[in-house]
Amino acid sequence: MSLIEARGLVKTFDDFVAVDGIDFEVQPGESFGFLGPNGAGKTSTMRMIGCTSPISGGSLRVLDMDPRTQGPQIRAQLGVVPQQDWLDTELKVDENLLVYGRYFGLSRAESARRAGPLLEFADLTHKAGAVVDSLSGGMKRRLTIARSLINNPRLLLLDEPTTGLDPQARHNLWQRLFELKRSGVTLVLTTHYMDEAEQLCDRLVVMDGGRIVAEGSPRALIAQHASKEVLELRFTAHDDGVAVQVQDLADRVEVLADRLLLYVDDGEAALEAVTARGIHPLATLVRRASLEDVFLRLTGRSLIE
Repeated sequence: MSLIEARGLVKTFDDFVAVDGIDFEVQPGESFGFLGPNGAGKTSTMRMIGCTSPISGGSLRVLDMDPRTQGPQIRAQLGVVPQQDWLDTELKVDENLLVYGRYFGLSRAESARRAGPLLEFADLTHKAGAVVDSLSGGMKRRLTIARSLINNPRLLLLDEPTTGLDPQARHNLWQRLFELKRSGVTLVLTTHYMDEAEQLCDRLVVMDGGRIVAEGSPRALIAQHASKEVLELRFTAHDDGVAVQVQDLADRVEVLADRLLLYVDDGEAALEAVTARGIHPLATLVRRASLEDVFLRLTGRSLIE
């Protein structure tokens, strides 16, 4: 049974259509992602799943319940990690968990029993008695995740979980999410970071303008919509003439403001061919294709603008 099932799901704000008739399902135990730029409709979709924003059209089932009539029952089985860390800064780290547990009807003793393992999971045991404002950004994010797990949720919703974190903090957080998934928690996340989606998601949908433009595993999407490798040729200024000169060397050439992207099977061989034609870019890079390239192929623009 799907934990989430949407059919023709719509969210409007007056005349603005934020989510435009999307279909998707989330299966138990998987990590499912919504990938897209800001304004794509990801957060609006998550709020409907989390029963904090009513649906405008279509149908949505969450944990085999209807958010329109069973919102409290659904929320009781959800863990939610919002974009902002809405922690109680006047409380200590462990008190954040104890107080939050009360919202789910847990006794103080039961909340305390659950808080210890959650702080250990978040690598915050040594900070249990510290005030929240003394924590780093990465620690606050881990505390927010630990707090969201106090009710042993069946489904964990994470909205842009690593935005604003440095690379080390991001990787530390990814490790915690891997551990959660291994323990059987179903993860649903939004992100505009393609590396994050590739690392965390078993399956994802690419959203743009409120619609789903592609769906599948990261590997399958890259295989379907991009080449094995990408050769980047960087120039000081845009030049259509260079694009014409290298057009036959690639399956596809994308012209961006300061560089050309050549989609090829062998990036080094393509670079040798470019050099042999007397073309000398300011800088070159051979890399594997990514979800950024998938988004560029499907929408004609970069994922992060």
